[in-house]
Amino acid sequence: MIDADLLKILCCPETHQPLTLAEGTLLQRLNDQIASATLTNRAGKPVTRPCDGGLLRKDGQFVYPICAGIPILLIDEAIPVQGR
Repeated sequence: MIDADLLKILCCPETHQPLTLAEGTLLQRLNDQIASATLTNRAGKPVTRPCDGGLLRKDGQFVYPICAGIPILLIDEAIPVQGR
């Protein structure tokens, strides 16, 4: 999905923390919430597109979605993970 060399240089646009590929269980949970229209992004807007993958910030607080193979590295598009 994401080239390993590219993953090494990607970082959170806000904190510059490293990013890792999100685990399948987390992605399934997020996609289930998207399907039930209960997931919002950091900007408070509903997430409507299922995630093909995700990039998890090192502190585990946010996932940046990967849609159609493209990582969406915009601060407002990050999906909060805590409490999910």
